[in-house]
Amino acid sequence: MDHDDCTEPDPLMLRIPVDVFSFSLALLTVLAVIFVLQWAQAFFIPLMLGVMISYALSPPVNLMQKWRIPRAIGAAVLLLGIVGGIGSLGYLLRDDAAKLIETLPAAAQKIRMVTLKERGTSEGTMEKVQKTATQLEQAASETGAPAPAVPRGVTRVQIEKPKLNVKDYLWMGTKSAVGFAGQLTMVLFLAYFMLVSGDTFRRKLVKINGPTLSKKKITLQVLDEITDQIQRYFLVQIFTSILVGVVTWLAFLWIGLKYAAIWGIAAGVFNAVPYLGPVIVTGGAALVAFLQFGTIGMVLLVSGSSLVITSLEGYLLTPWLTARASRMNPVVVFVGVLFWGWLWGAWGLLLGVPIIMIIKAVCDRVENFKSIGELLGD
Repeated sequence: MDHDDCTEPDPLMLRIPVDVFSFSLALLTVLAVIFVLQWAQAFFIPLMLGVMISYALSPPVNLMQKWRIPRAIGAAVLLLGIVGGIGSLGYLLRDDAAKLIETLPAAAQKIRMVTLKERGTSEGTMEKVQKTATQLEQAASETGAPAPAVPRGVTRVQIEKPKLNVKDYLWMGTKSAVGFAGQLTMVLFLAYFMLVSGDTFRRKLVKINGPTLSKKKITLQVLDEITDQIQRYFLVQIFTSILVGVVTWLAFLWIGLKYAAIWGIAAGVFNAVPYLGPVIVTGGAALVAFLQFGTIGMVLLVSGSSLVITSLEGYLLTPWLTARASRMNPVVVFVGVLFWGWLWGAWGLLLGVPIIMIIKAVCDRVENFKSIGELLGD
């Protein structure tokens, strides 16, 4: 046998030229954008909230305009109605919400006691050490041992703990409330002005993008794609959140869980946060169910009901209502939600999916970024 016949063929190699300078420049640009988004989040978060609210409320304002109602009046009535409705609902349920919050520490304490009982001990090692240290400290203070003598020429220093100043805490809470109210006012005004302007910005973007018809056409397609996907997303999100809230309220009411209406509202609100929102509601409901019923079976019934409702909505209803054009890769959505949550906190969790949809719509229409759009797609 010839030696050459035994030689294995060389493996096929895919040679991709890499421009190190372009890659480094792109990486630095991305890092700079992330830094700016983090540094100026007090500006970008209200801006994105106002834009998203204007996208969500554009269809009813457009419908009122067809009914010969001016956009300025229609947008004002719609925003005032939404704010007034949310405020009235919060005012009606304020007592139940306060009682529910007060029960959470008791539920956590009850779970701790049950856990210690199942382990066959009433105190853990750290609890025993802490108790012993407290007894020794108390015994030392009762003996009244004299303080050690201080040498001459040395000033005796006694460290005193700062007293609790209630005014400082009230002032900090007031500043936070005032800051939140100011940001909310900015968001509402921005959404109002964008609703009143209509498609003015879209016409201006098409006009300034370029003199050629092809560039104007591509710009118009991108803007139409963004508008269509965002509005469809918000329409589906509002419908599914209301449905999840009502069904959760009815299920918990049938089970007999206290404050079922509060949990229904919480399920509807947290349903807007992908993946993490339903987990928060399920965990909180299970905690309160354990405090109320005291049995593992009822806890499993309450948490299982919440999981079944959110799973049917997330895996069957929402994919059916959402068109194929706006479907995105679940892994990308999850990573994107984590990224925006890290960047902007709770607001990032809420705004992460719409921002990813906007990025995907732009990448699908720009030739150089089509690979990114394919990566983001399902």
